[in-house]
Amino acid sequence: MAYSVLISIKKTKVPFSLTLFSIAKKVSLFSTLCNKNHHQTSTTTTPPVAKKVPFTVSAHGVTWNDPYRWMTKTNDPDFINYLQQENSYAESFMKGTEEMQKGLFNEMISRMPSKISTPPELWGPWLYYQYIPEGKEFPVLCRKLAAESKGWMKTVSNYVIGVSKEEQILLDWNEIAERYGYVHVGTCRVSPDHNYLAYTVDATGSEQFTLKIKDLRNDCVLPTLGVEGVVSVEWAQDSCTFFYTLSDQNQRPYRVHCVKLGSDSVDDVPLFVEKDSRFCVDIASTKDGKFITVNSNSRTSSEVYVINATNLQTGIQRFCKRVSGVQYFLEHHHGFFYVLTNSRNVGEESPSSGEYYLARCPVENLQSTSLQNIIVPSGDIFIQDMDMFNEHLVLFLNKEGSSSICSVDMRTIINCEDQMKIDELNPWFFPLPSDMCAIAPGSNHDFTRSIYRAVVSSPVMPDVIVDYDMSRKMFSVIHQEVIDVCHDTKCHSNNEERSRNELLGIPLKKEKYIQNNEVQKWSDFAEIYSCEEKEVISHDGARVPITVLFSRKAHKKGQSPALLHGYGAYGEVLDKSWCGDRLSLLDRGWVIAFADVRGGGGPDPSWRKYGSGMSKLNSINDFISCGEYLVSEGYVHKHRLGAIGVSAGSLLVSAAINMHPELFQAAILKVPFLDVCSSLLDPTLPLTVLDYEEFGNPQLRAHFDYILKYSPYDNIPEGVCCPAMLVKASLNDSRVGVWEAAKWVAKIRDKTCTRCSSSVILQTNMSGGHFGEGGRFGQCWSSAVPLMTERPEGKCSPAEALNKPNAPGNSCCCRMA
Repeated sequence: MAYSVLISIKKTKVPFSLTLFSIAKKVSLFSTLCNKNHHQTSTTTTPPVAKKVPFTVSAHGVTWNDPYRWMTKTNDPDFINYLQQENSYAESFMKGTEEMQKGLFNEMISRMPSKISTPPELWGPWLYYQYIPEGKEFPVLCRKLAAESKGWMKTVSNYVIGVSKEEQILLDWNEIAERYGYVHVGTCRVSPDHNYLAYTVDATGSEQFTLKIKDLRNDCVLPTLGVEGVVSVEWAQDSCTFFYTLSDQNQRPYRVHCVKLGSDSVDDVPLFVEKDSRFCVDIASTKDGKFITVNSNSRTSSEVYVINATNLQTGIQRFCKRVSGVQYFLEHHHGFFYVLTNSRNVGEESPSSGEYYLARCPVENLQSTSLQNIIVPSGDIFIQDMDMFNEHLVLFLNKEGSSSICSVDMRTIINCEDQMKIDELNPWFFPLPSDMCAIAPGSNHDFTRSIYRAVVSSPVMPDVIVDYDMSRKMFSVIHQEVIDVCHDTKCHSNNEERSRNELLGIPLKKEKYIQNNEVQKWSDFAEIYSCEEKEVISHDGARVPITVLFSRKAHKKGQSPALLHGYGAYGEVLDKSWCGDRLSLLDRGWVIAFADVRGGGGPDPSWRKYGSGMSKLNSINDFISCGEYLVSEGYVHKHRLGAIGVSAGSLLVSAAINMHPELFQAAILKVPFLDVCSSLLDPTLPLTVLDYEEFGNPQLRAHFDYILKYSPYDNIPEGVCCPAMLVKASLNDSRVGVWEAAKWVAKIRDKTCTRCSSSVILQTNMSGGHFGEGGRFGQCWSSAVPLMTERPEGKCSPAEALNKPNAPGNSCCCRMA
């Protein structure tokens, strides 16, 4: 599988550090801020007024004024001063809630175990695992020799009891965070002989990663290989030669370099250069380690080159010529390249269906234009991803709109002469507790193993680490996150010994291909929290999936507040896996809903297409329809609906607020993408050219006119009563400029109701980047702040706007109708 940097449809092998034991699925442990600095107390009681500097923008004969354009110069002392004023105002705004913040924070961390560990995973002679030390924010990557634990049961026992003294610490995120105040580890790669660790680290939040090579035999970082701007790394089979990609000034990875350990200097001559600014370059090793794939990907197209990792003298060879709209992802198995592609025929331009096929070709015919189709889509089953082992092929599927995984015996694939549908291959569908489960793969690094590890969870089921034995068609629950929930004065735990039917709120998912569905300890809280999947009819008749989560005890029909999540971009599915912090909302009667609008991941491969580019308004209208549905069906009071969006998801939320400000009482926008038209008109900004395939290219008149219809910054309605909003930005954010949030807030204050807009709060992290919200404790603190319900001086926080919909200072007469 290939890892596709910044590309929306990822047929990926996620970096080793992120999946080997997947501790950080919810808490962003690998890209976080060390909370050392705190703002000084301020008594500011009125919102800052940003200065206006006349600036005229013109495009395609259209001219408009942008008086806050000066904010794009982020090193301007006036801008820094403005951000600090906004931070002081935000702190003053929240003054008086410190005790409540501490209470919520303590409530959230009380659900966490004092020490978080992952089960060890065998790779070669070593057992690799991660844990977060007690009282620490970030993980530690460790290993110990498998020989020190006799038998697998002994290994699991050691994991449960605690880490043995013989462990070797490979990388400690906490040390980096304590030294620099910030840590974001991009990728980790252990060499095939297990003697070296290659990793990239960002210590500023700018996403400028530095490559480090650590000799694991003597615990020393090699001094001569501190290359800046590295994104991905892979080792050759000799364990002393490695490849890496370098970024340009727009942080687009575009060059591949090759270095041999022991050389005096880094070779400045690239092995490959991608000149097209719409494409990013990523490198990945095939599962068997025999080839390195160089993947040049745009949002919708790809081109793949291969390097023989066992014989580097053969150089680099192209697989298939680049074709618009066609994507290829390669794996290798015993002399054949297996290709996951959305093109049924090589050379076919812009496939309309978006369905993926599995094809193959012999290694010696790499540059042939002829591929043999092996697996084709069938009915309501769509291939999304693949993983390959010596004896089994693993397929990630969208089956009837739900995620599924199955394995197929490779002998069936090898002997396949004609193309077949999945159900003709005698697949084993991995048992899952329900259709609502999220499935995250483990590292599964060992090509020779027949055990597939995955992390399974749902909105009502804490994470379960499951080993699926593909040979025996059996599965074992290795570990489940233990959560104690105190609800209605009664404490519940998912660590009790109960029968499977008692443990499951919903029956085990039935598949006619499942064998040996033995009793397993799937444990959830479905008796306490209800999770419903519904469909909402959008403006054009499209049926939009929505997931609604609430407490069976605390929810009050027609009266409860709600928080509606949305994203709707890059084909990404909303993360609906377990999150313990949500309980603090649910237990207070809140509803949490997830709108899977078009543009994101959805029921079929076309879902993204019809919510992007010249169809982006579909995703915004879908989100509005989902909000109206929650009100009309009585899930939420009509004046207690809030929304949350992160990054591109903030475009969705803010555009919906512009179109229907009366629908939403509050909103949370994190690292928001808001000044869409101006950003896309500037090709020098990171991601701009890459995003043309997602949002359109405003250099084209038709695209410009369409983007201008919904661009949030350009469509703030005059004089309306806006919702209370918490807008969070980061000064060093290289993906979404900090000025987008600042300009939005300044313009909201200037154009909308003065009284309402005083409840629009801008908080800027002055030292972090796009992912900088703290470690596991910092994340809890970040989650606690929006839940504040008591506001001094008659003003209303975003949460109070939902808890007290007619609170003074938030509602003008027009919002009380």
